[in-house]
Amino acid sequence: MSITRLQSGARMSQIVIHNDTVYLAGQVGTEGADIATQTRDALASVDALLAEAGTDKSKLLQVIVWLADMADFDRMNAVYDAWIDPANPAARACGEAKLATPGYQVEFIVTAAR
Repeated sequence: MSITRLQSGARMSQIVIHNDTVYLAGQVGTEGADIATQTRDALASVDALLAEAGTDKSKLLQVIVWLADMADFDRMNAVYDAWIDPANPAARACGEAKLATPGYQVEFIVTAAR
């Protein structure tokens, strides 16, 4: 069994790779920015972490989206829909949750294949 942890700290790793499955820590955007900016920033982080792990969004398996307010669903989706590879969409879930700090409006939890 092979497990690789990248960008690790005392509390968590940003990337964990088990065999050929890549797990990312929850990615958020710029605290206090509007939902579209936070979504773009968070998805840019997802792209960068996937690249570091040797994969990309065409190999997404699952995306879990947490919104601080479901009223932002359509605005988040406008950015997400422009980002996602339409030929390879992930299984996805979206729900409302209280996020780590009040300035965060969206968080993405991603699993991908390599």
